[in-house]
Amino acid sequence: MKNTQSRRIALCGVLAALTVVILLVGTALGIGTYAAPMLASFLLIPPLVEYGPRAALTQYAAAAVLGLLLVPDPELSFFYALVLGPYPVWKTVLDHLHPAALRWAAKLAVFNLSAGIMYALLLLVFLPGLAETMPATLALWVPLVLLCNLAFVLCDRAVTALTLVYRLRLRRYWKKRF
Repeated sequence: MKNTQSRRIALCGVLAALTVVILLVGTALGIGTYAAPMLASFLLIPPLVEYGPRAALTQYAAAAVLGLLLVPDPELSFFYALVLGPYPVWKTVLDHLHPAALRWAAKLAVFNLSAGIMYALLLLVFLPGLAETMPATLALWVPLVLLCNLAFVLCDRAVTALTLVYRLRLRRYWKKRF
């Protein structure tokens, strides 16, 4: 069956809606502030593989706008919209850098810069009272940033593994059924 424009739009629309559902479930659980955006970003893999970065970015934009409008936890929705949501597309660009040290430095720089911008926006514009709940000493910030970077590295590895699983196993199922 041909890859028509309507199939592309339908897939991206359904996956964008599922992304918002994952973000809402992350809000309901209360512990999904960082896990839910990570899981939701994995939903960009099928349109990225099947239709390319333009379709994946369109799905991301729709899900990010809906997440910002519908998800009650601003930190969770901003973390998806500004940090982890577009990462699978960024990853395809950054994976072409060589040597590996430069590639990882670029990935970590993109992550830390986008996370810094997100928290600056949250603290200065949207939730000025959030500053009182954050650690005030450098002794608490350093392990927190290191653990966030470790979680990001694990997320990068998960995107790589899930893309491979999609290409080798799920894509055949998709092509057969649809």
